[in-house]
Amino acid sequence: MKSFTEREKGFEAESKRNQEPLFRVTARRNRLFGLWAAVRLGLPGEEAETYAKTVVAADFEAPGDADVIEKVRADLEENSVAVTEAELHAELAHGAAEARPQLAGS
Repeated sequence: MKSFTEREKGFEAESKRNQEPLFRVTARRNRLFGLWAAVRLGLPGEEAETYAKTVVAADFEAPGDADVIEKVRADLEENSVAVTEAELHAELAHGAAEARPQLAGS
């Protein structure tokens, strides 16, 4: 029975190792998406970084990307910045493409 418990712990540890890089890429992607939106909102340096952190935090509201996209869409709309759903999805995908090599190099 000890062997089964050890195998279970091993699978749990492997799963955790596999999930961590995915979490880091998603968080970096959301930060880059937030920085993109901050430029569109006209936010300078430190304010842009602070805004990007709120976009990262928005991802913890619900599973999937809809919460992040909705937060940015609502913020842009509130500030009369025109943007389409397609633009938002494209920029989120662009952020993902940028995040992977950034994290691979670190």
